Order: sequence, then C-alpha cells, then structure tokens
Amino acid sequence: MIQPPASGSDVAITRPYEWPAWIHASAWGALLLLTVVLVAITQSNPGGNVWTGWRESSSLRRPSYAERVYVNEVVRTRSNTWSNLAYVLLGFYVLAIGWHDLRRSPPSGAGYLAQTPAFSLTFGLASCYLGLGSGLFHASLTRFGQQLDVAAMYAPLLTLIALNVGLWVPRLNFGRRPFNLPTWPILIALVVIVSSLLFLYKWSMSSKNVLSVLIATVAFFALLNRFRSSLKLDPRWLAWSGATLTAGVICRELDLAGRFSGPDAVLQGHALWHVLTSLSLGCTYLYHRSNVVTAPGSPR
Repeated sequence: MIQPPASGSDVAITRPYEWPAWIHASAWGALLLLTVVLVAITQSNPGGNVWTGWRESSSLRRPSYAERVYVNEVVRTRSNTWSNLAYVLLGFYVLAIGWHDLRRSPPSGAGYLAQTPAFSLTFGLASCYLGLGSGLFHASLTRFGQQLDVAAMYAPLLTLIALNVGLWVPRLNFGRRPFNLPTWPILIALVVIVSSLLFLYKWSMSSKNVLSVLIATVAFFALLNRFRSSLKLDPRWLAWSGATLTAGVICRELDLAGRFSGPDAVLQGHALWHVLTSLSLGCTYLYHRSNVVTAPGSPR
C-alpha cells in the first residue's frame, strides 16, 4: 500500500527551505529590533567618549586592523563593530529552530540534533554571546571587551564539540544495565563551565592555539561522522563551512597586513571575517542538522 506523504509536522526540518516562515520572521524581526535599539543607544551620546574609565586595549592606540579608530565616539570602529550582527542573526535563527524542536515530539528519522533541542538553544545563545562580545570589543577597544571577545569565540565551538560527544555517547552506560540518563545536560553544563574558565584565564593562554585546537576538534568529529554508517549527513554543508572559513581567514590576514582596504572603506577585511565565520558556523550547524537516522541502534 502506498503511504501518503508525511506532513510538515512529521518531518525533521533539515534544510533552510523547509523552515516555517515564522522562523525567518522571528530571526530577522529580532535582529531589526536589536539594531534599532543599538542605533538609538549610539546616537544618544554623539561625540561623547562613554568608554572613559575603562582600561584601554592596546588596539586603541596601536590598531591591529586597518579600519580607522574614532577614539571619542561610542562606536570606535564602525564596520568591525556592526558586522558582528551576523553572529547574532545566526544565533536568533538557531534559537528559533531549537524552540521549534522543543515544542513538538521528534519526527521519524530525526537526527540527534533535532531530537535534542537543548543543543540548538545552547548554540544559539553561544552565537549571540559571540556577536555581542566581539561587538563590544570593536566598539570600545577596551581590555575587558577584548577578553570577552576572545572568550566568546570559543563558546559555539565548544557547543559543537559537546554535540558530537553526545552524538557518540547519548546516554550513560555502565555495565550491562544502562542508566536512563542522557548525557546532554552534563555536556551543556561542561560547555558553560569551560567557557567561563576560558574567559577567566584568557590572558594566561594563547588564544590562537586554543582556537586552532577547537576548530581542529570540530573538523575531526565532522569528518569522523562521515564514516559512521548509521548517519546520513549532507557533505555539501561541510564543504561550504570549510570554504567560508578559509575565505574569512584570508580576509582577516589581508586586513592585518594592511592589504585589504583603506581605513575609511565600508568593506573591511576583519568585518568580512565576522560575516564569513558566522556563515561557517551556520553551515557546520546545518551539517549536523542534516543528520537523518538511517539504521536501528542510532542515538535516540
């Protein structure tokens, strides 16, 4: 007997064109509201140095990036600040998807990420944290902002690592009788704890080394999952993630070398780094989101 096609509520949304319209409206609506609020705040004190009393970052007097620094304005670097809204938009989208998953039972064939909305909610919050933390640094060029910026970069990557650990070890199992205890609450708690420690001890470690290790770990899990027969993942999202990350690194390095654009150009290399790495994170999320359970015994 031919079965009727499953309704939208019975299918895991794994591709952007499957998302309900309210997800797009919520994400862009929230971004618009936030932008209006931030613009109002920045315009409430034009020409005023609201960062007086904050400890300066070395980037204020010796800029690392090409963009001009406006010392006595609320937003000291414009393009590099506002481009962080790309991370926030990503966060709003993923929060909406997580809320969508939370409000319904997992459909047939749904992968681990769709079955565990807590990871989407955590990744969404981590992306917003990254956007606001990095935005604060580039707006203020303060030492606290720099500390928050660097620490916030780690949070989405830590969440992706925790997601992959949960994918491989969805429940605690000791001996013959498994505990009916999912691992995701423990893993998310560890993300919060490790993120906090990386913020507190930011100045005692190399951010470049930490970031490289986290990116390599995410890439390792992403490739490892391709060889797991019970998972069906769309490799195109992984390819796009790598391509956008590579393009972002190129733009950032050209900007640091002063070879991307002039100080007053709207399009700055580091601003493109923000946009492209937000796309890379989004593609990595969609790669894991594309997971469809194809065989018995897959994580539930």
